[in-house]
Amino acid sequence: MRLDKFLKTVQLIKRRTVANEASDEGFIKVNGRQAKPSCNIKQGDIIEIDMWNYYKKIEVLQDMEKNSIPKKDVDKFIKVLEYKTKEIEF
Repeated sequence: MRLDKFLKTVQLIKRRTVANEASDEGFIKVNGRQAKPSCNIKQGDIIEIDMWNYYKKIEVLQDMEKNSIPKKDVDKFIKVLEYKTKEIEF
């Protein structure tokens, strides 16, 4: 499954267009490398999302077959390895 679609499906990013833009701007890495929105995500991949207000590192536990999953089942597909919020400076 494509990176942008995966991030939306597992509800890490609310809309696919936002995931697409974040990836294009370099906020998302897959296995330590900057990833394009069309990058194919598979089981075992490590995804890092380094946005302006948080950093999240997740592991993909299994491949996606559906375009949507219930919120209660998200933990079957991803495991959060690290999560940090960032201080916002004004």
